[in-house]
Amino acid sequence: MEEKIKELLKPYEEHAEKMGIQINPDKTVATAIIKGLLKNEEKHGARYCPCRRVTGDKEEDKKIICPCVYHMGEIELQAKCHCQLFVKK
Repeated sequence: MEEKIKELLKPYEEHAEKMGIQINPDKTVATAIIKGLLKNEEKHGARYCPCRRVTGDKEEDKKIICPCVYHMGEIELQAKCHCQLFVKK
């Protein structure tokens, strides 16, 4: 599981770097979110944000595949996204 978490973290770190943000430096939080993403991928077939409800409406649910469409707006307002995987630098 730890190897899978490290593997999954890499593209999210690349996304964060590109967007001028960072992965939460609290590894406990980041790891918990990654585990939630993996659980959602196993259960629902996609890495839906663990902090949001999967509705079953494929078009609507696309918005909450991590990184979700809301994360940058939330970071601008709160310095972190709702699930706290991404935070301001």
